[in-house]
Amino acid sequence: MPYTSLAKLTAKFGEHMLISLTDRGDVATDTIDADVIDQALADADAMIDGYVGVRYALPMETTPPLIGSLALAITIYNLHIASPDPKIEEDYKAALRTLRDISGGGVRLPIAGADAPGTGSSGARLTDRERPLTQASMKGFI
Repeated sequence: MPYTSLAKLTAKFGEHMLISLTDRGDVATDTIDADVIDQALADADAMIDGYVGVRYALPMETTPPLIGSLALAITIYNLHIASPDPKIEEDYKAALRTLRDISGGGVRLPIAGADAPGTGSSGARLTDRERPLTQASMKGFI
């Protein structure tokens, strides 16, 4: 399940921008190239899964809004062949920082029961030996 879609990209960044980023053929068609969009979406999903999969079981049943927002920032950055606008680049860097925080446990996603196996306990665990001096072994001394 992709974390964002062409419709959400179009709503946020506009059709004109997506046409200028995806219409890469020798002859301009003035349309959004769905194959280029699909590849950028898949790349963003793979990057997100790489970070989020450290802490959460994948695939997620629902996409949290934060993940959808991160997917938008990563996808639009990946669509740029040349240097992107400074705002897009800053959003991309912020998305990577957030993904690192998610994988490190600093940011928790609102996903019920999605913790990956082996990440449940982080506290200290003590194991003590059997005590040689018990009430039974001290009988007659106490």
